[in-house]
Amino acid sequence: MAGAAAAAVASGISARPVAPRPPPSRARSSRSVVRAAISVEKGEKAYTVHKSEEIFNAAKELMPGGVNSPVRAFKSVGGQPIVFDSVKGSRMWDVDGNEYIDYVGSWGPAIIGHADDTVNAALIETLKKGTSFGAPCVLENVLAEMVISAVPSIEMVRFVNSGTEACMGALRLVRAFTGREKILKFEGCYHGHADSFLVKAGSGVATLGLPDSPGVPKGATSETLTAPYNDVEAVKKLFEENKGEIAAVFLEPVVGNAGFIPPQPGFLNALRDLTKQDGALLVFDEVMTGFRLAYGGAQEYFGITPDVSTLGKIIGGGLPVGAYGGRKDIMEMVAPAGPMYQAGTLSGNPLAMTAGIHTLKRLMEPGTYDYLDKITGDLVRGILDAGAKTGHEMCGGHIRGMFGFFFTGGPVHNFGDAKKSDTAKFGRFYRGMLEEGVYLAPSQFEAGFTSLAHTSQDIEETVEAAEKVLRRI
Repeated sequence: MAGAAAAAVASGISARPVAPRPPPSRARSSRSVVRAAISVEKGEKAYTVHKSEEIFNAAKELMPGGVNSPVRAFKSVGGQPIVFDSVKGSRMWDVDGNEYIDYVGSWGPAIIGHADDTVNAALIETLKKGTSFGAPCVLENVLAEMVISAVPSIEMVRFVNSGTEACMGALRLVRAFTGREKILKFEGCYHGHADSFLVKAGSGVATLGLPDSPGVPKGATSETLTAPYNDVEAVKKLFEENKGEIAAVFLEPVVGNAGFIPPQPGFLNALRDLTKQDGALLVFDEVMTGFRLAYGGAQEYFGITPDVSTLGKIIGGGLPVGAYGGRKDIMEMVAPAGPMYQAGTLSGNPLAMTAGIHTLKRLMEPGTYDYLDKITGDLVRGILDAGAKTGHEMCGGHIRGMFGFFFTGGPVHNFGDAKKSDTAKFGRFYRGMLEEGVYLAPSQFEAGFTSLAHTSQDIEETVEAAEKVLRRI
């Protein structure tokens, strides 16, 4: 790693961890804020979203459903989608001036908090040099070295521009490497909107209750096998029925796109063994879990090393990014080193690389994941305790900075279990939490995220709000 490290020093960037800093603290918020010339004192006015409504109604004439990603439309929770104006730390402000404690984190990237000062300062300096070169830059080397040194399975990496693109590349790669076409995925897991993955998918597909997407040819999904998550026997049966034909098993090592569903003990080990026995590859989609459950992702946390991994979200620090990587012999199939073609105009652009580098540097500091584990554990325990006190059947859990809860008694081990949740009740809870100044993912079937910017005060306010709303619904 000496070459890129030396180049990094020359460009004023260091991959070494910086000195630890104490967890963030904040005096009790008055919920008073000025954003975009809007001044709001939460205690002095009713919760209103008139400006959001006006903007969103206009958006529906301009974009399908008024959004550029389906879950944002609030179809499963009802009410008015929120149009946001600004973010900082653990907080968000909408165009009506309402302030929220945020547990979406831009769907995962904002693990060190929104609009981090250090990241922003680095982006401004990089911006002065240009937004995109369409050619190699030293920042690609620096972030690549950081990813390779952190993630156990990755010996070589290719940067792309989204998690979907990363999974598309990984799909083509495993087929090229093995010479096989079939893949096995799990019900409720979402690996982006590529045709082969839109079979019993999670995320917005699950949220909106859509069947397998129209426009996907039968031929594109005929080689996609599915099994319930956490069901080893179902996987064994599929391998027996398709011996020597499965290129890879794709999965979220912790499901986030059907709600928060962790693997049962022994499940990931069994997948590792079954794939090795059959000559198939194991692919961890760590777009959500990468650098969130541990610095080395879920594979470090659980001690299971896949053959190929996909990343996104956190490694771009809030800018569009994705990556896929794995063993060197597999990755050398990718053009121009090998015959499997994949390319991208903005891949490895200096802005995304800069944001990723400085986000990962922050995550390298001692105590990072202990802090995330503590505040997230306090949050989930507080919400579940509030549910029990107010007579609601709920279950949930967390790992480090990722969490979720369901309005069902549980346990929830797969998407079938998750679908037993009372989604109507979740919708009422969701709308009530908005009114109390808490922004959660607008779906029962999406995981939540905390950040290093969240404080114990944020957690206390959220739990108090949850109990208040649960008593009301």
